[in-house]
Formats: sequence, C-alpha cells, structure tokens
Amino acid sequence: MKLMLINISVLGALALILAGFIFAPRDEIETRIWIEAAPERVWALLTDPGIHASLSPGLRRIEGHFDTGERLTLEMDSPTGGSLTIRPRVLLAQPARELRWRGRIWLPRLLDGEHYFKLTPENGGTRLVQGERFQGVLLWLMDVKQFQPEFDRMNAALKAHLENGTVP
Repeated sequence: MKLMLINISVLGALALILAGFIFAPRDEIETRIWIEAAPERVWALLTDPGIHASLSPGLRRIEGHFDTGERLTLEMDSPTGGSLTIRPRVLLAQPARELRWRGRIWLPRLLDGEHYFKLTPENGGTRLVQGERFQGVLLWLMDVKQFQPEFDRMNAALKAHLENGTVP
C-alpha cells in the first residue's frame, strides 16, 4: 500500500511537470526605431556577424549564415555573469524585409525564443522593429522585460552606425 501511494505521488508530480511544459507561459517584447538609411543598408549590417555582435551589448559573438534554414551560434552574457551559447535556426531571411530565428535554452519549453527584425521603408529611411516572443517554464521565474533596454541599445547602435558611422 505504501509503495502504491509513493507511485501515485511520483506520477502526480510527473504529470504536473509535464503540464507545466505543455502549458508554459508566453511573453513578448518589441522595440521600434526609425533609421535614416535604406532597408538594404540596415539588412547588410544585421546580417554581418562581426558588426551584428558589436552592436548588441550582451552578445559576445555570432557565427553562421543568415539564410533560411541555417543554424547560427550565439554566445551571450548570461544573467549569472558567465556566458551562454545557443544555436538558433534561421526561420526566415527575406533580404531588406525580415530576419527571424528561433533558439532555446537546453530543452524545449524550458525557455524558447523567436527573435525577429522587421524592416519597412518609411520616409526615405527604414522603420526597424526588433522583438522576441518567449515561451517556457522559466518565464514563471523571470521577467523578459529586463531584455528591452538591451534591444533599445542595439537599435540605437545600429542607427548611429548607419547615420554617423559610429558605434556608441
């Protein structure tokens, strides 16, 4: 009888964990900036791994080809002070229009992120929308809004580089 109760407890705990992964929370952040440069010029910088990494404060390096279906390697600062490497797959690469990739930390639904850049011609320049859709059980423990300042800094650095030739 005691063994049966332990098995039921273990099964119940496993069911709760499984439900947590299946019904993992979602969140999203999105930033926007207008850049006085054509979408083709913005695209060229976004898809140059060396420049892309230098624009993003938390990104240590990025390797790979920004083509649909390809895998990238991103080494980023981790919240604990170390580094974290992820290997997202490029979901969409439409030159001068949209770049989108999806990555995850270790296991599916632990923390998945779909990062995107949308470029729209506007007033002789480009409206850049950068965002990320998150899903995973770690969202119960963290607030993704903490990443928004980093997205804003990258947008500002991209704008400064294209408009003034500088990286802040």
